[in-house]
Amino acid sequence: MQHRLLGQTKTPVSALGLGCMGMSEFYGATDDAQSLGTLARALELDINFFDTADTYGFGHNEALLGKFIKQQPGARGRMVIATKFGIVRAPGQYERRIDNTPAYVQSACEASLKRLGVEAIDLYYCHRRNPDVPIEDMVGAMAALVAAGKVKQIGLSEVSSASLRSAHAVHPIAAVQSEYSLWAREPEADLLATCAALGTSFVAYSPLGRAFLTGAIDAAALQAGDFRKNLPRFNDQAAETNAVLVAHLSQFSTAIGMTNAQVALAWLLCKHPHVVPIPGTRQIKYLEQNAAAASQVISIADMAKLDALFAPDAASGRRYPDAGWVGIEQ
Repeated sequence: MQHRLLGQTKTPVSALGLGCMGMSEFYGATDDAQSLGTLARALELDINFFDTADTYGFGHNEALLGKFIKQQPGARGRMVIATKFGIVRAPGQYERRIDNTPAYVQSACEASLKRLGVEAIDLYYCHRRNPDVPIEDMVGAMAALVAAGKVKQIGLSEVSSASLRSAHAVHPIAAVQSEYSLWAREPEADLLATCAALGTSFVAYSPLGRAFLTGAIDAAALQAGDFRKNLPRFNDQAAETNAVLVAHLSQFSTAIGMTNAQVALAWLLCKHPHVVPIPGTRQIKYLEQNAAAASQVISIADMAKLDALFAPDAASGRRYPDAGWVGIEQ
């Protein structure tokens, strides 16, 4: 597995990380034994960058990683763990409020450290921004965690370039995490360039469009408990329009001997040297397919074809329902 350098400390992370959210919530039924096996296989494949958050499964996801670390001697030294604070939800509800107060930053960090069973978090993100809390106050609280040795680097998620620059003036921002994929190209407007200028890595979540881009799911047949049933892009006419895009992607992928997922991931890796995609999966077979994308190269001509096929306005429907936009800076 190729590696890229994370943030100002140049921490080596695998070119592809592993998003762990779906192991605990949002994508239907979960299986801890299956997930632990997938985490073990990720390390075997030299994937060392693991992404979680306190809100995933209301702490379950962090605890799952903590269990894995405890069960696997030597695993912690091989892992770069990123987690997040800021989204506060009630069990069984998708709706959320955002808490960025310094007191909450401190208490959330302590809780995450306990669930993960680690002495320090490698990368600690503000998951979503609450504009009522000055960014200087929030980042100051995060910087205090670094000074205390509880966090090694800090990051932000779904923020504007202006917020990134303001935050970076208080303390170096190692990474910005936002949705970025063939069908979600908003970061190309200016955020990617701002990250590059500041030496900030860009972590791309949902690089496979929540699996829609793989062509392997039927949006109309998603099981109960799968939050994608509520996403505009997965419903009604938008889903039909987007399915046509994916059909074209499937034709392209077949022609060059790759899967849709591998094309979507290789497109990101070939496009930007400071981008680290974090595709999520619970299944080893998909993990292995995704990992193979790190060694794939897409030609300049084929990159241009993909850019044209998935023009920034090509996808139909918004990324989130109304509740999901809380705390996202557009």
